[in-house]
Amino acid sequence: MEPGILALVAITLLAAFVNGALGYGFSSLTVPVGLVFFANRILNPALVLVEVFINLYVLVINRGAIRAVWKRVWPIIIGLLPGVALGSYVLASLHPDWLKLGTYVLILPLILLQAAGIRRPIAAEQAIGVPFGAGLGFLYSVTTISGPPLALLFNNQGLVKQEFRAGLALIRVAESCLTAFAYYQLGLFTTEALQVGEWIVPSVLIGIPLGAWAIRRLDAETFRRICMSFDVWVVGFGLSRTLITLKLAAGPLGYSAMFAAVLLDIYLLVNFFRSRRTALAAA
Repeated sequence: MEPGILALVAITLLAAFVNGALGYGFSSLTVPVGLVFFANRILNPALVLVEVFINLYVLVINRGAIRAVWKRVWPIIIGLLPGVALGSYVLASLHPDWLKLGTYVLILPLILLQAAGIRRPIAAEQAIGVPFGAGLGFLYSVTTISGPPLALLFNNQGLVKQEFRAGLALIRVAESCLTAFAYYQLGLFTTEALQVGEWIVPSVLIGIPLGAWAIRRLDAETFRRICMSFDVWVVGFGLSRTLITLKLAAGPLGYSAMFAAVLLDIYLLVNFFRSRRTALAAA
């Protein structure tokens, strides 16, 4: 087995476990590692096909809360259309290494913001739905990642657990289906992409049920925060590698992005455990 395939099998198994536990996180964990070995044009189509079924599964098991969140998410779903169209065209047009750089630059601040636990409820939720959806569709079709911005929005707006998962699943079913259609129209479902996808499926079938079982025995908030730290460190490494590949940085300076991301995450992680300990003591 090639090192790239072996790494992909390992990371997708971990990502599927996290997705089964939290309801999201598959792409945001898989993509940073996968891009070290594969170009976006190979990795993205493979992930999108798998995610169509993952998202449908999450939607079915959280269908009881669909009615409660439908009115809150439909503007975002409408906004997905232009974003997915533009993002898919960009994916098919740009050089793979520049796409990798753009992917890492886009997702790193989103994960750090989520890790910081920022909460500023937005009063005009319906008004921001369409532009937010357009940006989300662009981000997803270029990177197959949408969990961090969606989690930021839904946590910010105070959705409870079941509503959070149902809203997330509704949007992700729409974005993955729309993106799959756009990729098909652009001829991105190549033989190589489909072969990569075949290696991902067994990991998903094993990891998601395991994650759903394990989260009943874990502290969900702590588990989620540790997953974000892993994500930050991997994205920082990928960003540094890509900067060196594109000759935008050289030697030790090339890894300064990774060191900065790791140091910031450690600071946020210490604050998280400090506040968590305080809250538990008060309870």
